[in-house]
Amino acid sequence: MHLIAIGGAGMSGVARLLLARGVPVSGSDAAYGPALEALRDSGARVHVGHDPSHVKHADTVVISSAVPEDNVELAAARSAGLPVLHRAQALAALMGDARRVAVAGANGKTTTTSMLTVALVAAGHDPSFASGGEIAQLGTNAALGTGEAFVVEADESDGSFLAYRPHVAVVTNVQADHLDFYGTLDRVKAAYEAFTDTITDDGCLVVCRDDPGARALGERASARGMSVETYGFGAGADLRVLSTAADGLGSRSVVQHRGRRRDLELRVPGNHNVLNACAAYLAAVVGLGAEPSPVLDALAGFTGARRRFEVRGSEMGVTVVDDYAHNPAKVSAVVGTGADIVRRRGGALHVIFQPHLYSRTRDFAEDFARALAPADHVQLLDVYGARERPMAGVTSALVGDRLAALPGDRTLVVMPTREEAVASTARAARPGDLVLVVGAGDVTALAPLVLDALRERDGGDRS
Repeated sequence: MHLIAIGGAGMSGVARLLLARGVPVSGSDAAYGPALEALRDSGARVHVGHDPSHVKHADTVVISSAVPEDNVELAAARSAGLPVLHRAQALAALMGDARRVAVAGANGKTTTTSMLTVALVAAGHDPSFASGGEIAQLGTNAALGTGEAFVVEADESDGSFLAYRPHVAVVTNVQADHLDFYGTLDRVKAAYEAFTDTITDDGCLVVCRDDPGARALGERASARGMSVETYGFGAGADLRVLSTAADGLGSRSVVQHRGRRRDLELRVPGNHNVLNACAAYLAAVVGLGAEPSPVLDALAGFTGARRRFEVRGSEMGVTVVDDYAHNPAKVSAVVGTGADIVRRRGGALHVIFQPHLYSRTRDFAEDFARALAPADHVQLLDVYGARERPMAGVTSALVGDRLAALPGDRTLVVMPTREEAVASTARAARPGDLVLVVGAGDVTALAPLVLDALRERDGGDRS
């Protein structure tokens, strides 16, 4: 099997699972990186750059929606009459007869998938899994286990989450995102309804009752006779968060489920992660029959998924965090969490943000501005276009102009160079401050550069 864009978060997971099954794998990607190196070490034949000859010996080709139809390898595969599978189709085939668990939602699905996987491992279920990010404690984003459960992060961005037919489905939230594909919020909602319709007859749906879209899905499913479990802070949730308090970079909460109160401790910050943990708990305990105690112990030890509020290091008392957030709700959760942390420390919050996709920047400029507003210092890089071509009049200035108009005492730099953003942030940061490097593009490369710049400044100060 040949995977085009094999180094991507989702595609690399499929490649690892295929290799674990003993299937010969080749693949290509536009640039070399750690994912390609790891896959090569695992036995895949990988190529940097795309060429029609790369599919010459393939029996099947796997793509994601990010691969355009004019890709030379895809064109060669279609010309040769080779079967072409979407990544989700290949993943669904790999799941076989496993007890399938699919985690969906606009926000939180990678962390929830990771929490659930770690919890099931601790409970002795040894699940197979495929996550959209590397699970820090397991050192990979995908693996085959010996247990009956197969946990998959179900990506709604292109409608491919309809492929899995899960026994247990989780929906963290339903929001207006990926409008470049769906067009309207109503079509997004319809896609989630179709997703819940794919749950097996004896299956279970877990939804966040605090989110109106997810709650509506749960009510619709319940009316149709499906087993539904809800979670949230509000009254009426089956698993309700009664109280929560910050504890360092984590939290301590009390939750109640079926009349029993339990302590929920986390090492990852924010109320959004408390909700993610509740979703993982219900999927594991109610959906798959895991024992509550080892699940709670595993959640207490969960150290996070890569690029999900990932602490990359500290220098001069300044903590640098990298996060993949790329829609307004995710950015709001990350920046809000960061603001809460620095308020307790008496420090300041610095954010280097890179908008992802021209269409998303155009559609949600006002929402991004409000999400960034709690920061004290904002470096707003230009848009990372990814699969999109530039759009006339769409730059990060759309966000910057709206942020500048919002009340608050903050510094804002719009479209600095990467070097300027790193240098300015390192100069301004003081002990107790927090730096967030945020976005789904190549902005992640700036986190270690900020740490380097702080280290260099520290050396200069000492001299």
